[in-house]
Amino acid sequence: MSLDLSPPWLCFDLGAPHRVLSWAPYRPGFVTAEQILWREVRNADLPEDLDAHAWLAAEVAALEGPEAVCFLTSRDIRAHHMRQVQVGGALAQVVATVGLSNAERVGTRLDRSGTDWGTINIAVRLGGGSYADTALLEALSIATQARTAAVMDHGATLPTGIATGTGTDCVAVAARPGANAYAGLHTEIGEAVGRATYDAVLAGAAEWQAYWQAHGRGFF
Repeated sequence: MSLDLSPPWLCFDLGAPHRVLSWAPYRPGFVTAEQILWREVRNADLPEDLDAHAWLAAEVAALEGPEAVCFLTSRDIRAHHMRQVQVGGALAQVVATVGLSNAERVGTRLDRSGTDWGTINIAVRLGGGSYADTALLEALSIATQARTAAVMDHGATLPTGIATGTGTDCVAVAARPGANAYAGLHTEIGEAVGRATYDAVLAGAAEWQAYWQAHGRGFF
């Protein structure tokens, strides 16, 4: 596993083909991939009449690399955070980019028209074993829980309440395919995924806030 920053790209190289589950804009669902990518954009890169999915597919294809899953974000990808947690024989490696400019409180919506989409994108690799699709589903739910807990503990206050995430968050979970069907909160891998994801997102949220405060624009 390795991490390579080459703006506008950030590449989390898994080191070998993995089973990946996500709702990423490029190759969502269950797929086989060797990399999880971030493509940084600005609003001007994505005019209203653009087919963003086709554009992103062409951008990834131009890399001529191995099969990948790809996120899309306006967050500065240099501001990424990686955490690695081992619990017993289980290992979780997490890379997150965190922006909160379009933060939301779950169950509510604010008008975010004209906003830079500085979303939260999280890639999680399960190590120390091989895992079935059901374990990836469970790990995805834990990474999402950890994201929400970190954002709430960070305490971004909206007119609708404490933020729980953003309107465009995305999570991808990767593992070598195998027979291990469990990755819940009572398991070593579930604990590792939760802690690594929480720590990475909380660090990213703090960095985001510090940047905007330093530039005199408040939190959002």
